Amino acid sequence: MISGSTVTKMKRQQTLINGQFEQQVSVLNRALQYGDGLFETIAVVDGQPLAWDRHIDRLQAGCERLNIECPKPSQLVSESIQLCGQSKLAVLKLIVSRGEGGRGYQPAKSMKPTRIFSLHDWPDYPSDYQKHGIAVSVCKTRLGLNPSLAGLKHLNRLEQVLLSQEVSLAQNPEGLALDIEDRVIEGSKSNIFIVKNGQFLTPSLDIAGVAGVIRGKILDICKASGLLCGVTTLSLQDVLNADEVFLCNSIVGVWPVLQIADAAFKTGPYTQKMQKQLVSESMIVMS
Repeated sequence: MISGSTVTKMKRQQTLINGQFEQQVSVLNRALQYGDGLFETIAVVDGQPLAWDRHIDRLQAGCERLNIECPKPSQLVSESIQLCGQSKLAVLKLIVSRGEGGRGYQPAKSMKPTRIFSLHDWPDYPSDYQKHGIAVSVCKTRLGLNPSLAGLKHLNRLEQVLLSQEVSLAQNPEGLALDIEDRVIEGSKSNIFIVKNGQFLTPSLDIAGVAGVIRGKILDICKASGLLCGVTTLSLQDVLNADEVFLCNSIVGVWPVLQIADAAFKTGPYTQKMQKQLVSESMIVMS
């Protein structure tokens, strides 16, 4: 367990662009022009990026789906160590853009990807969020449906910008995002699981949402441990009727949910067990 009050945090942002210490990219970069790229947000503890293999596997799969040349994993490893090797607790963000090009949607065949690593301070979330849980609002902004992009952590994140503005106005740490057909998909920055009658359930992300690294690990833990788990369609009422609800991502870890609208929940044994398992496998940080 790592306490945010006892670790030495970094004091300033640092950035590597294509292996060089820079902080500027060309205005012709397709990340800027079209959001043409992918990103990963990775927890760093004692100089080591957590869940590195899972992040790189997701990045490679996303590049393949978008027909972007993916940087070599060895190159990414070298650059990540160069940037975060001295950090006790930090957030490492990796962006892979398709690269620089002229005007127009069609990319040139010879285009080389741009690699952007940036290192950031660890967020000061209260430790009570992990230990005792949070209240969650239901956002009015709805997620669009697009199977071609569903699951990807791509750079087109305007829906999440709108969702985060709603969450801020509601003065809650997180909010639920539904799609345009009122199915629960995820949080504004997290994935959601419910527990009902001892079974873990999480929304299908075939038509909307981001397939989070921690979500994937939880599904694997359930399978390996013989825990009942399903990927399915969830309505808001399904969530409100759950025995336990929790949200997860690589930085917040697992946040138990205490309240959604008029529905109240407890931080139950299944949520606590999953938190402990993820910590024991060095997948998340507990503050």
